[in-house]
Amino acid sequence: MAVQVMQRPFTVSEYYRMAEVGILSEDDRVELIEGKVITMSPIGSRHAACVSRLNYLFSRQVGEAAIVSVQNPIRLDDYSEPVPDLALLKPRDDFYARKHPTPTDVLLIVEVADTSEEYDRNVKMPMYAQAGIPEVWLVSLPRNLFEVYTQPINGIYRSIRQVKPGESVVVQSIPGFTIAVEEVLG
Repeated sequence: MAVQVMQRPFTVSEYYRMAEVGILSEDDRVELIEGKVITMSPIGSRHAACVSRLNYLFSRQVGEAAIVSVQNPIRLDDYSEPVPDLALLKPRDDFYARKHPTPTDVLLIVEVADTSEEYDRNVKMPMYAQAGIPEVWLVSLPRNLFEVYTQPINGIYRSIRQVKPGESVVVQSIPGFTIAVEEVLG
């Protein structure tokens, strides 16, 4: 007789309650994905440098057109609150102090992948598409390129393209905002 293991997904509220009672600490590198508390990979130096470059480049170019949010949560639904490496958010006077941004607040998400590329591509990209995030970049450090995901329809990005060093990528939601791949990859 096979033993049946039951699992119950956690809600975002339960996830925050775990932090309040000390099950999770503020130093834990975790995110809530489809009701599961997922431990995030440690941040290596190349990953950290890439995120710092993105923050620097984005902050210089977006001006008042967006808020640059670095490694902060995005609440996709009641069961998922990922922590992307960088997000461009619609401007808001309170800088999202009252509540974390939701998909309608997001202009762009950037995930930098050193060891997590397959997970980001196979778990996070479909989740972002399902939530209707209009544009996501997956920066692949091992392959030295970007994957640009756009046009989410019925939980699938209809457009996925690779952008390599020597090429540039345009942020769809901010006219005139272009970044050369090598500026980010170093």
